[in-house]
Amino acid sequence: MKLLVVEDDPTTADFITRGFNEEGAAVDRLDNGRDALAQAMAGGYDVMVIDRMLPDLDGLSLLKALRAANVATPALFLTSLGGVEDRIEGLRAGGDDYLVKPFSFGELSARVQALGRRPPLQQAETVLRAGDLEMDLLARTVTRAGQRIDLLPREFSLLEHLLRRKGRVQTRTMLLESVWGIHFDPQTNVVETHISRLRAKVDKPFDKDLITTVRGAGYRIGD
Repeated sequence: MKLLVVEDDPTTADFITRGFNEEGAAVDRLDNGRDALAQAMAGGYDVMVIDRMLPDLDGLSLLKALRAANVATPALFLTSLGGVEDRIEGLRAGGDDYLVKPFSFGELSARVQALGRRPPLQQAETVLRAGDLEMDLLARTVTRAGQRIDLLPREFSLLEHLLRRKGRVQTRTMLLESVWGIHFDPQTNVVETHISRLRAKVDKPFDKDLITTVRGAGYRIGD
């Protein structure tokens, strides 16, 4: 296990570092938030142990900056600020655990090991694909074979729903609930109309149809 310990009190930092070294962990130790931000951004750590009251950049601001940069390394706050509101603030800033000083090294080690055993979070998909069709969720763009396809907001949502469930049949009811937020059958052809419009833009100008009708069941998109 490789740890990043950010603690400005040398006695506490020595105690933590020595303890984890004796357990066979590799520990990088820093005493201020600004250096820790640069170090943590580089990645490669299994767990971070962060004091809240740090020079240059406090622990809360440090972790908020890391989470904003999509650094998902598990973090444990180790601090003398032990009030309920302090704990809530730490967890809301992106902390995964919170331990108050004075502390037992045995408890700290157990909590760090538990965090290290957590499976890594999967990054959210930002690009969806089917064949030569590509949807960029961040840029809100759709292209097929390199050609841009302009979709209305509801058409975009409908295509996104189908792409997220590529290869699976989506019934009319599923589409009404997910895309239109309708939880009853309004006896309307809104789904059929939008599917037709979507096909005219996504399939008609190209050689191969991606959106298919499964008779008596619903619609599906495939490669």
